[in-house]
Formats: sequence, C-alpha cells, structure tokens
Amino acid sequence: MAELIRMRRKDEIPELLAPAGSWDALVAAVAAGADAVYLGGKRFSARMFAENFPSLEEAVDYAHARNVRVYVTVNTLVRDCEIDELEDYLVEICEIGADAILVQDTGVVRLARDIVPELELHASTQMTIHSADGVRWAARNGLKRVVLSRELSVDDIKNIKNVSDDLGVGLEVFVHGALCYSYSGQCLLSSSMGGRSGNRGMCAQPCRKPYTLLRGTSDEYGRLKDLRRRGGECYLLSTRDLCTYPSLDKIVSAGVDALKIEGRMKSAEYVAIVTRVYRDALDAIARGDWAQDDGEIQRLALAFNRGFTEGYILGADDIMGREMPDNRGVLVGKILNCSGGFAVVSPTGEILPEPGDGAVLRSGAEEIGFVVRERVDLQNGTFGLRVPDGARTGMYLYITRSARMRDDAERIIRRGRDRIPIDLRISFDNGVPVADVYLAGPSGRIELSVKGDFVMEAARTLPLSPSQIESQMRRTGGTQFVFREVVIDYPGGLYTTPAKLNQLRRDILRAAENALVHSYKRVCTRGRSPALDRTERKADRLRVSVYADTLDVIDGALEGGAERVYFEPTTYEHDLASALEKARDLCEGRAELVWKWPRITRDRFLYMAGDVLRDFRLNKIMVENLGALEAAERYECEIFGGQGLNIWNSLSVCMLSGARALTLSPELSASQISSIASLRDRPDLEVIAQGNIVIAVTEDRLISEGDVCAIRDRRHIFPVRRDAAGVTNILNSVETCLLDYLPQISLMGVDSVAIDARWRTKKYAREMAGIYSRAVGELSELPKLKSMVRRMAMGGITAGHFLRGVAEASD
Repeated sequence: MAELIRMRRKDEIPELLAPAGSWDALVAAVAAGADAVYLGGKRFSARMFAENFPSLEEAVDYAHARNVRVYVTVNTLVRDCEIDELEDYLVEICEIGADAILVQDTGVVRLARDIVPELELHASTQMTIHSADGVRWAARNGLKRVVLSRELSVDDIKNIKNVSDDLGVGLEVFVHGALCYSYSGQCLLSSSMGGRSGNRGMCAQPCRKPYTLLRGTSDEYGRLKDLRRRGGECYLLSTRDLCTYPSLDKIVSAGVDALKIEGRMKSAEYVAIVTRVYRDALDAIARGDWAQDDGEIQRLALAFNRGFTEGYILGADDIMGREMPDNRGVLVGKILNCSGGFAVVSPTGEILPEPGDGAVLRSGAEEIGFVVRERVDLQNGTFGLRVPDGARTGMYLYITRSARMRDDAERIIRRGRDRIPIDLRISFDNGVPVADVYLAGPSGRIELSVKGDFVMEAARTLPLSPSQIESQMRRTGGTQFVFREVVIDYPGGLYTTPAKLNQLRRDILRAAENALVHSYKRVCTRGRSPALDRTERKADRLRVSVYADTLDVIDGALEGGAERVYFEPTTYEHDLASALEKARDLCEGRAELVWKWPRITRDRFLYMAGDVLRDFRLNKIMVENLGALEAAERYECEIFGGQGLNIWNSLSVCMLSGARALTLSPELSASQISSIASLRDRPDLEVIAQGNIVIAVTEDRLISEGDVCAIRDRRHIFPVRRDAAGVTNILNSVETCLLDYLPQISLMGVDSVAIDARWRTKKYAREMAGIYSRAVGELSELPKLKSMVRRMAMGGITAGHFLRGVAEASD
C-alpha cells in the first residue's frame, strides 16, 4: 500500500485530462470526472484515424456547458500549401472558445501567435521537450503549457518544475495508456516503411510488428555483414502500457499541472473506466486518505492493457513488452482438462468469466478467441466452460473484454459528473415570475435574469406555497445543473399549473447553459498573416557537408573534399575536449567544423556543454531539439538546425530564422522543398542527400555500447546504433541517395547537401564525399558516380520521400 499523504488544497491537485476521440468518448470523459478533454477535428490532428469531430463547436459547447475545458489538437506538421486553410481553422477554434490548442510545428506556433494571439498554446509531446531549456524556449515563444517527453523521470520533472514556475509555464505529463517506442516527434518508422507519417497523424504502428535482433560485424564501408540471429522473432519494439496509478501520489507531489490519459483511439468504455479510476484517486489524494487499491488496478487492466509498467516517469525497468503487442486481458485460470469442447478450469484469482465476456486461450504464441456463453461452477472451486476447437489441457484463460466492465462504464456515464450548482431567486412582477440566476463560469460569477411567459393568477381555492414552487424548481432531473440555494420572494395567494412552472424551470436551465457556453466564446480579431516574401533563386554552387562521429571519419570526409563537418563525438565524458580539439586541428584551413549535439540533450548534457564552450574556442553548434536550440542561443553560439527540429514549412524557417542554417525534414518532397527554398530572407537550407536516415530514437537499451546490430522484419534489415548519450538510434533499411537530383536541388536554391557518415568508416566518408564534391561541379558524370554510390551503400539506395512526399489521408 502506498503511504497516505496529507490533505491537499484543491489547487494543488493537477488537472485530469482525458482523451475524446469520438462523441461517445467525449460524453464518457465528461461523465467520469475529467477536468479537461483533448480532441481533434478532421484535419491537422495527430490521430487522423480516430473518429474525431466534424463539428468542433458542438463538441466544445457540450464540454463547456459542463465546465470542462477543451484543448484542440493541431499537432501535425504542416505543408506550405495548407497554411491558408490552417489560418481559417485557427480562427474557428479561437471563436468557438476552445481553451487551448496543442501544437507540434514551430511554424504553427508562429502562425497562431500572429493570427489568434488570444488563443492559448500548449506544446504537444511531439515537440520533444525534455529539458528546462526546452521549457525556456516555450515560454519565450508564448506557450503556456508543455507536455513533457514520456522518457523523463519524476526527479527530472521536479528539476524542470523549478524553472517552469518562474516562467509561468505549466507542465503536463502522461500517466496512463500506450507508450511510443521512440521519442514522440522523432519517429519516422511508419513514414519510412509505408509512407504513412506519424508526424501527419497517420502512424501505422510498425513498432507493434514482429522483428528479429541480429548481430554481426561491419565491412570496409561500415556496412553490416555476417549477421546472425540473437534469439527468435518477437515484438522487439513493442512497449507495455503506462499505468502510474500505484504511485500516483509521487507524480502529484512533483507539482505538475496536468495528468494526461492517452487513448483517442480507444472506446468510450475505456475512457469512462480509466478516467473514473484516476478521478477517484486524485480526489482521495486531495482528502489525504488515498491508498493503492488492487481492485482499481484490475479495473484498469480489464479496460485494456498490453501489460502494465510504471514507465520512465517512475523509473520502471519493465517498459518493454516484447512477448505480444496487443491487449493481454486479465488471467483468470488454467485448463485442467478438456474433452468434447468442455474445459474444466482452475481459477487463478477472484475474477471469474461471465456470460458475454470476450475471452482468449493462450499457449505460447498460440491464441484461440471466443465469447463466454455460460460458466458452470464445479466442486473444489473449479468451473467449466464451452470452448472452441483446438482448446486443450494446460492452456491459460484470459478475459480480454469484460461484460461487467461494460456495465460499469454505462453506469459511470449514466450517473454523470458532479452537477453544477445554481443559486436562484424568484420574485414576482405583477404575477409574472422573474428568476435571478447565479452560477460559476470560467472567469467568475455569471448572473442572468429569466422572465416567465405567463402570469400567476389569484388562487380561487388552493394557492401555491413557496415550498411547492421551490419543489417544482428543484426537479432538475438528468441535466448538468442542481439548484443549491433557492429563495422564493413570494407575495402569496397565487396559482399556476405545474406545467407552466416546469416550463419556467426548463427556460432557466436552458438560459444557464447558454450563458455558461457563451462565457467561453471569444470575439476573435484576426491578426495579420506572417509575411512570406518569395523570390526565384539558385544556389551559386551546392556545398557538401558530412556528419562524422570519429576523427577517422572526419579525416576521410576532408580527403573527399567536404566543406563542412558536423562532428558528433562518440564520447561526452573525460576526453570530449581532446576530441574536439583534434577535430578542430584536422579541419583548420580545410573545412568548417560544427559541433553536433545529440538528438536528445538532457539538462546534464546542456550544463556540461556550457562548460566546454566556455573553455574551448568553438562556437558553431548543430542542435536537434528546441531545448538545445535555447541553450545554444544562451551560449551565443552560431546555430545549425538538424533533422530533429522537423522543419516542414516556410513558417518554421521564419520562426527559427536566427539560425545560420537549417536542415529540412527528410519527409518533404521536391515541390515542398522548393516552396520553402523560395523564401527571400532566410537562413541557409540543407537537405540530407546521402546516408541511412535515423528513423527512431529511443531510451530502450536494445543493444550494448559498441555492438554492430540490426533488426529485421519480414522484408528489411534496419541497422541499430547507440549514440554517445546512450540513446538507441534505428536507421532506415536503405540508404537515401539524391545524387541524381543535385541539379534540381541546386535550381531550387538549396544551399548545401549533407552526407550522414556516422557509424560508417573513413573509406566510406572519403569516397562518398569525393563523389558528391565531383557531382556538384561535373553533372555529366552523374550516371558513373551513381554506380559508385550503389557499390558502397548499405541496403540499397532510395530517393526517399523526395519524389512523392508522405502519404495523405486521401491517398
């Protein structure tokens, strides 16, 4: 049992934020006690396959009429051609009174600030904010809340909280539901495998597919060879589901502002059960009498689970669920014997199957699903079931869908949330009832007056008493309101029919609802769109950059003619300064050296980097997340933006215009790149033209440091490497090659192309840099040069998304 904690003030309890991927789920979340819901429209939402809401206003009004806040997800990356449509959409969201929008794209931040400055902005977890400097960036750019990366611990959050309080930025964390394998916003798995980008809300969840781990060596070009299986095929990238309920008090004590339940693709039943469990727990924590209830964990498991973990946030070491990727249900028994389609089962706990339950029998990887029709209780505590063909002794019985949980969810929804109190005073003006109504709104007390459309006449025999009128008023039935204080200022001796009093009550409640909903609305003064001046431009000559992680690779890149080197050293400890100094000596007079920081930069790294920069004469930094960007600016560095910043549109380029150069997303097509490159005033732009693109970054220690490993699905082999920060990087199975398109890229006005030679060899860097250095000056040699690329590429070559971009929902 968790320790009881002291009673807390209501304002010390975080907001409970529930998912609403459909109308039924919205109703369930509100009824179950959510303080706020998050939902999306049909566009610009990171869950494009959820039912979502064609009419956002109807959904927002429903929640606001019950004093529930609404955050609208506008958390996909946006193309230039969508900006005009997005402007109209933001104005609509603002005017209907949404409480905030969740955003991923830095360009959307820029647009929303200019177009609808009244609309509150929250940083989606897709922004990959995982440091105090990330929160500083959010504050400086007008965001009021940050949904932190799920990979942070409670201690990390507490440290960030010390900064966020001073900045006036709220912190939000996930407490229940599915976990992404990769850092959110840094995953191109679905995009690279099938063209369905998670950054566009179309993730196909390839992390839930089976893979085999391979180990081998590398050849002279750093390509994988001699690969051998390390174990059998399993669900290597599949995570368990987050469940922090057993330690919820620890998260509350961290001082976060909101607790978020994942699940916009989940059913209304799931939303009702999970929201209610966490609502009850938070209410108990507020009272100071909360303790873990195993029965509540069982309810959560019956709602849906892939096996539970307390996640990175609570330091769990059981985050991965590599055995199976889908709902595990709850174990209820083991078959003792089976004959003629009838099984005798020994129960494993107190839960027994009920008629209507969805069930599955499991033995290893084998599963047999069925619906329970009846249960026969037998002697010695066993029970019997009719089971499908294939059932046999020794199989385990699980309940995956509980009829009792469905009934429980329906009761939660029918019962509804605590009703909104109204104070009422009824007086009479020449027999006409006049109701003065008082209730709490989002910004204070709401006052309104409702006049009856009838006259109460002098009673002939039995006049109405004040108590009779009050009784009639208090019959608020299934509405979201309850009359708290009712004062009847009544002269006496009057009469009217119950039907007319009922109509007055309905008019009062309707007026109260309308006033409450209206109190959230805004009159939006549409701001001016950011200026995007464009011009035709052509690069004088494409420059060639190389990513390197060792001094040998730098040496090879320089021998091949690279003009810029992004150096991400293989160590960040005692010999870092020495490695940077040697890299500087190698590059001096030959190429520009840029210190590339890792994709993920925790606070510890950023503090250390500041110390290095103070002692070392190197102020050119490549960053791949917004916290690193903020830190590099504070250290007065010259900034180069990497792939991790997800530059998808011209507005993002404008937003980050303080950088010296920006790398465009590898998900962009040629036409999308051309649109961005046509900006008149902008930083230099670069595209990654060669290399196995990083398609996922994860805290899962899938391999050991120094291992040469890969994962294999049924068609492809994906190299896996660890960076100096210990973060696992999964690379694309085939090597990007845009050599054929260098003339087109140059005509667009792109300034440079990059070769990613990390985790490769000196020979690869030298020859590939040489090929690209020749190609940018001798276009007639492209066919010959491409054949040379093919000979050294890992996994073959592809133009990636350059030709078609990522798939759209209509594709």
